[in-house]
Formats: sequence, C-alpha cells, structure tokens
Amino acid sequence: MKARLRTVRLELAEPLRISRSTMTARDAVWLCVEHEGVTGYGEAVSSVYYGLDADTLVRLISAVGLERFADPESALEALPSRAVPPAVNAAVESALLDLVGKRDGVPVHRLLGTPNPPGVATARTIGITSLAHAAAEARRLAASGFEVLKVKAGASDPEDDVERVRVIRDAAPRVRLLLDPNGAWSVPEAERLLPRFAALGVEAVEQPLPPGDPDALGALAERSPLPVIADEDAVSVADVRRLAGRVHGVNVKLAKCGGVRAALRIAELIEGSGTELMLGCLTASSLGLAPAVHLADRARWADLDGHLLLAHDPWRGIGGADGFVRPSALPGLGVEEVTAHADVA
Repeated sequence: MKARLRTVRLELAEPLRISRSTMTARDAVWLCVEHEGVTGYGEAVSSVYYGLDADTLVRLISAVGLERFADPESALEALPSRAVPPAVNAAVESALLDLVGKRDGVPVHRLLGTPNPPGVATARTIGITSLAHAAAEARRLAASGFEVLKVKAGASDPEDDVERVRVIRDAAPRVRLLLDPNGAWSVPEAERLLPRFAALGVEAVEQPLPPGDPDALGALAERSPLPVIADEDAVSVADVRRLAGRVHGVNVKLAKCGGVRAALRIAELIEGSGTELMLGCLTASSLGLAPAVHLADRARWADLDGHLLLAHDPWRGIGGADGFVRPSALPGLGVEEVTAHADVA
C-alpha cells in the first residue's frame, strides 16, 4: 500500500468559546491510503488539549508505516497501535475502512454490521457568547430544523450561563437542550447550579466537574437532578469501565478512544449498565466526522456538528445543515472532497 499526507487549515465560521479556551481555527492532517487503484481517506485534527499539533500528527501517522502492509485488512488487524495516540489510530482506521468499503462497493456502516444507513438528529453547539447572539442563533437553528442544541457553559460568572440557557429556551422553546461546562465547576457549584438548569428544561449535562476524579463525578451523578454524561473523564475503554453504571452517559469521541471499533467495544461494555452512549466529535471536516456518523444510530445522544462550525467544509457527504446527519449512498465513508489542496512534503 501507499500513503500520502496533506495538511490543511480549517477556519471556523465564528470563534467558539468554551470554559477553557476560544478557538477560531484548527489544522487537519489528511491521510490518503492507496491500494490496487483505490484510495481511502482519514482525518486527524490538531488539539491543544491533547497536545497534538499538525507536525506531530504528520510524524506519528507516518510512523505507523502503512507501506509495510500488503493490504488494508492486515493493517486493520495491527490496529490499534499503543505507539501512537488514539487520534492517530482513529484516522488510520478511517482511511483503511474507507478503502475497504470503496473496494467492495459497500458503505462503512455495513462493514460494521449495520445494514441500513443511520440517520439521526445531531446537537448543534452554541458557545459562550452574548445573550443576544445566543438567542438569535437558537431561533435560526430551530428554524433550520435542529431539534437539539448544546449550550457551552463555564463563564466566569455562572449567572451568565443560567441567563444564556434561559434566553435560548425562550427563543427555541421546543428544542432539547444539553449543557456542557467542560469541567468548569466545583462540586458545590455543580450542586447549586444543576437544579436551576433542570428547571429550565436542560436534558443532560456533560462533564460538570474537572476531569481526574471519576469518583467525584459518579457521586455527583447519584444526586444530580439531571443526567450526567462523562466526557473528559471518559477517554479510554478502561476509563469507561470505571464509570459504567455510575454516570448516566459517556461521550465517546473517536479521536479520544481510538476509532470506530474502539467505540463499538465501549458501546458493548456499557450495554445494560444504566450508562448510555453519546457520540461526540472535535471540530473537523465532514471527512473527520464521517466515521462516527456510520455509528450514530447506536447512541442516545449525537453531537456530530463539528463540520457545521466551519466557514468552509472541504468535504461533503454527511449532511447536517437541517439538523440531521446521515451517510450518503456512496461506498466507503461516503464523502467527497470539494476543494483541492497541495500535498505536504
């Protein structure tokens, strides 16, 4: 097999502020794997939180050494590799599954055991922003067909978060609301704030406490008036095993856990435990989101809007502008590049 890499810049349509940072753009590294005239694609995106910049991603993806494998099946069998971060495993697996699907003329969801193309309502994120902008965004998104909105929280004054949720609820009274403080609150703050958000009709809260103390998160979940979903505390299969049955949900991101097959292992692990699956994402192109879309019908909550936050998405094929993501009828991941970029050296 042959492998090539491309690095591109993904600009956001507007700055996205969360409790710990504000993002305006991120780099993406595209992996192109060729075998017998067929090409599969995968994407890894840079992340300050996980300590991965574009140069590091290029080096680590190259180190996998896909050229040493005779075919995509043997390469898939060798994954995941403990030598590289989960985001790299996820991107490599994505490209190989895309390649196999295209070669065999079937979509990835069929390779994963789902005969019918999944289609689900995705949450759409509203960052920490002014009340007027939050209300306007909520009205616009609800009018476009979004049934679920995810509101970022963790402002320096928690009252700002409460008011933002209040104006969003007033602007879009029929949407389902999720809340995500990205670990910004102490236990006393969470205990004081969660009943107020429950009264405003918030459906669930992601990672209200700082990561690193899953016991505290589990204890909070026991007495919370809202379902608690672990995110930053639920990175690996081992993390989820510790939390299964103690929190109401785990947010599985392929770049966190290592790819679709790891996500399927997590889904199997939590089945029947009382902990439900949320599929999340990083801000990325449709190429980066596509593998998770092929799993989306397995989740109670889908937050697969990363491509919708971009000023320009250089790939297409999973939809989402109407509030619903679904794979196209094309084989493999079902996405196509719409903008050409230069190869990196």
